[in-house]
Amino acid sequence: MHGGASTGWLLMVLCAVSGAYCLLRTRTGTPQERRTARSEALMGFGMAAMAVPAAVLSPPGWAWAVYAVLFGAAALRALRPALRGGHHLHHLVGSLAMVYMAVAMAPAVTGSDGGGHAGHGAASAGAGGIPVLTGVLLVYYAFYVLGSAGRLLPGAAVTPAGSTGAVGRGPGGFGGGADGRPELTTACRLTMGIGMFAMLLTL
Repeated sequence: MHGGASTGWLLMVLCAVSGAYCLLRTRTGTPQERRTARSEALMGFGMAAMAVPAAVLSPPGWAWAVYAVLFGAAALRALRPALRGGHHLHHLVGSLAMVYMAVAMAPAVTGSDGGGHAGHGAASAGAGGIPVLTGVLLVYYAFYVLGSAGRLLPGAAVTPAGSTGAVGRGPGGFGGGADGRPELTTACRLTMGIGMFAMLLTL
């Protein structure tokens, strides 16, 4: 990233850890929850791969086409569930954002001496996205990050009058559902949202 190799390494580690936790979540829950966890694991590992500092690993030009096809397929898979709204819509936006970044950063690999890398390479003459679209995605992820951070606050859940205080809260007092550790799931989503925002900033 523009902040240096250390920033790229930090982002890579955070996204990889988030992807690994999402992969663990695929072993439990309802079929829908497992599908959601698989989609989030793919996103986490994909972002981690894109965040590896270019000085360590400069991907070949065809790697960006692979990213675009992979996340394009993920977007198509998320399209129908996204019509119902909810978190599926966020998966669709995330997959399309990954396709967009792969296409936008591909010229940086083919048009420079291997110094370009999505989300962290130095800007080159051929790299860059559409400013308006990048701006829209940045605004979306800024609000998503703020919303996710708000859900991590212990007092975020509203307790209905006359209840015991347990309604709407998962273990640890955080809002959640069937997931045994909803606060960790939210933290992983927050981490990937921050990572996506950071990558979009470099386009």
